[in-house]
Amino acid sequence: MRKLLISLARMGWVRAVLIIGGLTTAGVAVATAQGPAAPAGVQKVRFGGDRTETRVVIDLDRAAAGKLIADGMDDQRLVMALPNVTVSGDLQGAGQGLVKRWLIDEAAGGARLRLDLAGKAEVRRRFLLPPGDGATAYRYVIDLKAVDAVPMVPAAPRLTLATLPVKAPPLRLKKVIVIDAGHGGKDPGSLGANVYEKDVTLAAAKALKERLERTGRFQVVLTRETDTFIPLESRVQIARRADADLFISLHADSGPDTGTRGASVYTLSEKGADRVGRVLEKDDWLMKANLPGRDRAVSQILLDLSQRATKNRSAAFAQLLLANVGEETTLLRRSHRDAGFIVLLAPDVPAVLLEMGFITNVDDEAFLTTKASRARLVNAVSDSIEAYFSAGLRKS
Repeated sequence: MRKLLISLARMGWVRAVLIIGGLTTAGVAVATAQGPAAPAGVQKVRFGGDRTETRVVIDLDRAAAGKLIADGMDDQRLVMALPNVTVSGDLQGAGQGLVKRWLIDEAAGGARLRLDLAGKAEVRRRFLLPPGDGATAYRYVIDLKAVDAVPMVPAAPRLTLATLPVKAPPLRLKKVIVIDAGHGGKDPGSLGANVYEKDVTLAAAKALKERLERTGRFQVVLTRETDTFIPLESRVQIARRADADLFISLHADSGPDTGTRGASVYTLSEKGADRVGRVLEKDDWLMKANLPGRDRAVSQILLDLSQRATKNRSAAFAQLLLANVGEETTLLRRSHRDAGFIVLLAPDVPAVLLEMGFITNVDDEAFLTTKASRARLVNAVSDSIEAYFSAGLRKS
């Protein structure tokens, strides 16, 4: 019976429900930081695509980020720095599509990638994929698109809800992103030299919503749009009602040392995952309402399966987020952390909590409160979300 239930759950016939208890403090659990990252080694370089769009994939044995040095628009030579990446000797070879040749050699503090382009091209997106889906390596992906490519014939208009018969079931045409602006109202959060955390998070959330909606690919829901207090459990309920594909909570860190600065990302810890089970003991009405028979053993099996997959997806998105955000602002030395925060407890919605920087640091506060620099951060987060769904790491 147990094997049958596991098999059915993996086939997607039953979906574990989002459980949330009456807890009231986001920072109850003590965060556990991961150790410092060791240098990553290049395993191989692969290509796919054609002269219109080309994908470059660098296989690595550890996670790594890249920084674009030259976009190649002037001389058709794209150069990217790969900090904390090691390479034994020069690696080079023939490319494919928009890339004629490639070379990875040593550079100060890491490695350097050079692509000789076959024509004018732009970098559409860059992101890091963790091992998964049969791949054992980390994959740093660079997507190129020809600037002067012949435009394709427009496709037929997409089906919209307005064109469906009245009784037809609704179609999910856009991914639903729930953005949680931390704190608000009577809960101001941390105080910097000139601004409260609640104002920084709300400004960033609104900017991110606007940026995502411009793509036409996402439906964005804010947990709050004004300076109002929203209980923590209600923020997760908002994600549940929206059937969110991704939940991201925005915060600004603080500390006694004003010299400390840098962004970090939290995902759910093992202790936090165990906390969901304890919530069930207090109030399992959601499971009773959604799982026929009210069999607690069955419910626990399905919950465990859903929660394991969700944690993996959350970690994958966290890697993408750090790779992109790290190109716009300083990261903490141990930038991927885990904790049992309430807003991360949903067992079936991939979720992260982004500490955008230290509001108690003068440089980070200026970065988060200046419109131009905040826009760069927001663009990095938006690019990470687009890459996450392009890579097929979404909620099943």
